[in-house]
Amino acid sequence: MPELFNYVRARIDRAPTKKSQWLLTGSQESGLTQNVSESMAGRAAVLHLLPLSLGETLKVTLLRGGSPEVLARPKSSGRWFASYLQTYLERDVRSVSAVQDLSNFRRFMSLLATRHGAILNRADLAAPLGMSVPGVSNWIDVLEATGLIALVQPYFENFGKQIIKSPKVFWIDSGLTCHLLGIQTGAELERSPFLGAIYEGFVAAEVHKLQINAGRRKELYYFRDQQGLEVDFIAPSLTADVSGMILIEAKASKTPIPDMARPMLSLAKAWNRSQMPLAGMYLVHRRSRGALSSSALVPGVKAVTLEQLVGSQKPGLST
Repeated sequence: MPELFNYVRARIDRAPTKKSQWLLTGSQESGLTQNVSESMAGRAAVLHLLPLSLGETLKVTLLRGGSPEVLARPKSSGRWFASYLQTYLERDVRSVSAVQDLSNFRRFMSLLATRHGAILNRADLAAPLGMSVPGVSNWIDVLEATGLIALVQPYFENFGKQIIKSPKVFWIDSGLTCHLLGIQTGAELERSPFLGAIYEGFVAAEVHKLQINAGRRKELYYFRDQQGLEVDFIAPSLTADVSGMILIEAKASKTPIPDMARPMLSLAKAWNRSQMPLAGMYLVHRRSRGALSSSALVPGVKAVTLEQLVGSQKPGLST
């Protein structure tokens, strides 16, 4: 109902000093932001609502993700995700792109789920679908514009070596990822060859949520050079009282070992601290039964749970 925006604009202009009088919600970002930019320029702030985060509720899990309806009724999650995908295809996809073959787009989503956490190779996706690379690129743009995936760009500042410059692709909600991969139970997830990638994406999504919910820009990168050195994530410090960048390795293991920190230590040796200080290194692992605790895995590297990293449980990350 785009005419609503003109009405709201007129009411705002009658009393411009009154703030936060209107809250307009929309389930599809591109249409909402288009109307805001055309009718409400200078009068509105756009807030992005991702699935619930660990900082908002510890009910968020690797298997179910953070969709409110799924967390409220976990036993019906399969039915909810199936219905969500159907309405997403019929409404959101068609509203932002002239996609004619929705069944092929659904297959594309499942195929892309198998590339979750991998460096994006559009040609590798196009071949099994019988599509062109530009067509796949367009569909990637649709998923990104509708908030289902995030492309994590490589970090190549301050390094004089050959760096991989293609992005990694992550699904934002781990519950949807599991559904697309046919993973229905915790036991299936534990046996899945995708467990590590799903957990890595879970960490990426929680960092994105923390940044967006704090009103900050999405800033998350990965590092990989042509010699094979790879660090999962590089991000600005997640605590307001610490400046600089942090390195993050995400491991689905519940028992971290010192060898897991080796890539971060190697990258730290090459880090140019004169331009951007290195504020910390964190090995993020899954929580085991028992009390939460953070520990020094090796000098300079802390082993923490994801709950601790994003602040739903405090590990003293500023030290």
